[in-house]
Amino acid sequence: MKKRNVCKKFFAIAAAAALSLSLFACNGGSVTSSDGPTMTVGGTGKTYKAAIIKLTDHPSLNEIADAIEERLDKLAADNGITIEYETTSGQGDETVLKQLADQAIADKVDVIIPVATPAAKISALAAEDTKTPVVFSAVSYPDDENVKLDGIDYVTGTSDALNTRFIIDMMLAQNPDVKKVGLLYSLSEDNSIRPIAEAKAYLTEKGIAFSEQTANSNDEVIAAAAALAAEKVDAVFTPTDNKIAVAELAIYQSLIDAGIPHYTGADSFVRNGAFATCGVNYTELGGRTADLAYEAITKGMDGLEDYYLMDGGIITVNTETAAALNADYSMFKDMGTLVEVQTTED
Repeated sequence: MKKRNVCKKFFAIAAAAALSLSLFACNGGSVTSSDGPTMTVGGTGKTYKAAIIKLTDHPSLNEIADAIEERLDKLAADNGITIEYETTSGQGDETVLKQLADQAIADKVDVIIPVATPAAKISALAAEDTKTPVVFSAVSYPDDENVKLDGIDYVTGTSDALNTRFIIDMMLAQNPDVKKVGLLYSLSEDNSIRPIAEAKAYLTEKGIAFSEQTANSNDEVIAAAAALAAEKVDAVFTPTDNKIAVAELAIYQSLIDAGIPHYTGADSFVRNGAFATCGVNYTELGGRTADLAYEAITKGMDGLEDYYLMDGGIITVNTETAAALNADYSMFKDMGTLVEVQTTED
């Protein structure tokens, strides 16, 4: 091959079109028997088991996992098979992630679908002996030296790698007078290492100063954002950093109050109050991941690439934040597909 702590259990099961809607339960359109076991209608009758393991709970990862579940439901229905899946969260704890991955192996699942880099690394290690297919989602840099998920014959997945230079170009297009940029991220996030290095290099190339603030907990993120506000930076950049994503709702208003637009690596930040981003659609990312998982369990890993880079180019702007900042973002319409959202606080 080239290159979520209470768990939520669902069953994606093949459905015949003639079945009445009353048979559909409240688990995403799956069909279940009223007195116990799941039913398979038509098709081959084969049953497959999947374990979906999220790094933690926050909007981006939840959106991806929801999309994976929905797509698995459809794949099962379309192909006359049963796909049983369980979605769990490691709550950001590597010990819990290892327990979840080890349990998936013990349960003899047909595929593990880890969401985010730490979950993927731990799942790949857990599956080393059994060679259980691991199909990851939202690993920005699978080939990074600190990640090393490429070149493993039982591992594939989807990458949401950032175009860091483009996001900084957005920043400069919106405000050509930017003199200093704050870099807000976590040192423990593999997803942040490369884009932060890229941001530093590009800002230096542009003759723009930068200030770094790192954090690993909500309280630290709040303090780091306050420090950047005190420095009066002209804008803040955060890559697809899960630690900062979890805390976005706690910092977005303080950055608005300081007049600082927050540019981020994912639209979930923007839906939680950040100003703007350019990146992939996470619903599409989850769907593509589920497609790969289906291929892995039904056809095997042969022919699958090390990973698949998702197309970006979707610019998302929070219109409420833009209004509060009195920020014109009309120039973004010429830079990509513009999506306008409001703060949802989910």
